[in-house]
Amino acid sequence: MKIVFMGTPVFATNILQSLIDNYEVIGVVSQPDKEVGRKKILTNTPIKELALNNNIEVFQPVKIRNDYQKIVEWNPDLIVTCAYGQIIPKEVLDIPRLGCINVHASLLPKYRGGAPIHRAIINGDSETGITIMYMDVGMDTGDMISKRSIPIEMDDNLETLSNKLSKLGSELLIEVLPSIIDGTNGREKQNEDEVSYAYNIKPEDEVIDFNKSTLEIYNLIRGLSPSIGAYFMMDDNRTKVYKSRIGTNKYDRPGVIFQLYKDGIGISTGDGEIILEEIQPFGKKKMDVSSYLNGIDKNKLINKVL
Repeated sequence: MKIVFMGTPVFATNILQSLIDNYEVIGVVSQPDKEVGRKKILTNTPIKELALNNNIEVFQPVKIRNDYQKIVEWNPDLIVTCAYGQIIPKEVLDIPRLGCINVHASLLPKYRGGAPIHRAIINGDSETGITIMYMDVGMDTGDMISKRSIPIEMDDNLETLSNKLSKLGSELLIEVLPSIIDGTNGREKQNEDEVSYAYNIKPEDEVIDFNKSTLEIYNLIRGLSPSIGAYFMMDDNRTKVYKSRIGTNKYDRPGVIFQLYKDGIGISTGDGEIILEEIQPFGKKKMDVSSYLNGIDKNKLINKVL
């Protein structure tokens, strides 16, 4: 069994590691490296880093639809993908004799697309999961092989839920691969009547609207934390929010800072109060609100309209 793995972010590293531990991974395909930080240091993708540490050859085409000869040369029996980040063309899908399978972080056909974990939290879902599926030329439209669900806890954020799903995905993949290899696996078409999409997060998706309910705001904040950060404007500057809790007080109009706590800033919402606990003021580092409050004139915050 010669396997090629295609993936890019940290989420996919557990899946690649499980393949390395159990099978022969002859090559890895990942997105091109990116410049990171203020110094713009060219940095390996997490998947590339893991592959190099295991002496596995890495291929990083800018556009896989135009540049896939290396995969042809590898001639794998199976391709496994997870959060690769590009649409894989039919020419690549047709290379392996056992096909191309994908580890997708949702219970398909719900949340096809690039941000299923974000959207599940933001939309207030009570559960999500992993789907192992065959790939075709559509976006997450292929036949399903196996699914497994887990609950979304109220204190989960993007990072904690991603970690849980990454572990679940690696376990489920190793469980079903023997049946895929010997051709005894199940195969179920997706119900097109149940399809929904989880498109990548856009800048406008990150804005906190205090006219919405407290729960909606709470879910948005944790669905974008800690890697993106929801934000609001204060004094014409962007303030990012990474952690909050649901308050119990009310104010007669939304979007007003009306309560200060030792560890939080209470802001009125459409139906109550959201209390900010961890923020990043414009031009500063991420910090606990208690530290932020210790360095400012608190009187200037009270009754501020956002």
